[in-house]
Amino acid sequence: MQIFARPYGGLHWREDGDPAGMPLVFANSLGTDLRLWDPLLPHLAAGCRIIRYDLPGHGLSSGPDGPYAMEGLAQDAADLIEHLGISNPIFVGCSIGGMIGQALAATRPDLIDGLVLCNTAARMGNAAMWQDRIAQVNAASLDTIADAIMERWFSPAFRATQDVVLWRTMMARTSAAGYVGCCHALADADFTQSNPKLDMPVCAVSGELDLACPPDHVRATAASVKAASYHQIADIGHLPSIEAPATLGRLISDFIDEVHHDGS
Repeated sequence: MQIFARPYGGLHWREDGDPAGMPLVFANSLGTDLRLWDPLLPHLAAGCRIIRYDLPGHGLSSGPDGPYAMEGLAQDAADLIEHLGISNPIFVGCSIGGMIGQALAATRPDLIDGLVLCNTAARMGNAAMWQDRIAQVNAASLDTIADAIMERWFSPAFRATQDVVLWRTMMARTSAAGYVGCCHALADADFTQSNPKLDMPVCAVSGELDLACPPDHVRATAASVKAASYHQIADIGHLPSIEAPATLGRLISDFIDEVHHDGS
């Protein structure tokens, strides 16, 4: 367990793989923690340096009262990268993690060599939708919305398995302050103007059955970035590292080769 001190409290992070290898930094989705990526790790190319961290109020990271801003969440990522002395990593983000990646690419492109954007978009939902979600959580608890969230996250086939219970429990146990704070960040985030200015390789990945960020939104985001590729995985929902880790691992490994080739 590693903790990076922040003004609001600790940011929990973990390192795996080869310390001298190609660095990858992973940011998880709303309502999950760094264990989101566990099934993916065996499917990544050998020799990677893998850094994962928990968003504020998620997993073992401190969860101050919000609201949060996407720029602040991106600053956390930038500060962690600089704190660890990571040179030119590829940033991999799912959902809000992908929005953090877009913010980081817009504000600190010097820090990263490329982006993998999983099930995310330049804008996710709208302010009214997120305000409704915030009101629901503040009025009751995360547990009261967990079943509806599972329907948005996972395919019907996955929801029929017992594994869905693990992810429902993780989501329901997320700090309400951290969850609501991140919802505020999502309500305000919009990268439709900055993404066309990005000058780095981008790999965008969607799930065919994703109800939280439909494939058309991911595809449109990829189309707005001049150096982006788009990949849709059949029969899965919002979290490809859970439902299709081998396919996602292959896409990321191929992207690493592409970035290295283009940068050689």
